[in-house]
Amino acid sequence: MVAGTSQLRRRLGFCGHWLALALYVLAALFPLFWLVKIAVTPTDLLFGEGIRLWPSSTTLGNFQTVLGATDFPWYFLNSVIVSLGTAVAVTAVAALSGYALSRFMFRWKNAVAFFLLLTQIFPLVMLIAPIYRLMTPLGLVDSLMGLILVYTAYNAPFATFLMQSFFEGIPKDLEEAAMIDGCTRFQALWRVILPLTLPGMGATLGFVFTAAWSELLFALMLISTETRMTFPVGLLTFVSKFSVDWGQMTAAAVLALIPACAFFAVIQRYLVQGLTAGAVKG
Repeated sequence: MVAGTSQLRRRLGFCGHWLALALYVLAALFPLFWLVKIAVTPTDLLFGEGIRLWPSSTTLGNFQTVLGATDFPWYFLNSVIVSLGTAVAVTAVAALSGYALSRFMFRWKNAVAFFLLLTQIFPLVMLIAPIYRLMTPLGLVDSLMGLILVYTAYNAPFATFLMQSFFEGIPKDLEEAAMIDGCTRFQALWRVILPLTLPGMGATLGFVFTAAWSELLFALMLISTETRMTFPVGLLTFVSKFSVDWGQMTAAAVLALIPACAFFAVIQRYLVQGLTAGAVKG
């Protein structure tokens, strides 16, 4: 009797666990479903049918208009360039600076870490004016390179702490053994330590790519030429003074998910490779 009751409790707990997980997945995916639903709904049915789980008829006209009659292909390309450039630059800077903070003892180390952390407490609104004044004489306003530099400077401190935590999880004995075998410190870092931190570098790439891909304020303030706008700024072109083109806006948002999903598919592969290499070498 006791064994049967215990087995029943385990089954109920198992079912409750999966039920809670299914409810969480549904709640997380429902906004995406609603986004796709509005994107394929004809304009005359969007307000005429009221709130429905799925429209009575669907259309791909919104996607065709976004791709063929607007500048959104340029917005997508600009966002890909800026996001990839920022992710690569920040990961490279964070890897070197995180390694230095985790391995070397130097004067004012705590002060450097404190000031890096201090940069993250300022709201973006406070940084727009000084950054604009700084970039204008350098000719970096209204350019994708200037936007990449701003994103790199803003995301590098947090990414540095993220990489530092991964480096601190790797024993120093590994690189010391490599240096005893004849490697320089840089060779030990490149051949031994960095392969073990591929999961951390993948997490950093993903975090920075997402931050740059969805950032609006800097891109809105620093970019004025329409062909250089990024995806978040381009969404504002569907908002007019008296109306919002919900169908085309949501279609553009759905299309913007494709590069991000493709990027994370690549990152996931490298994460698995990094975890496997770390398990074998460890």
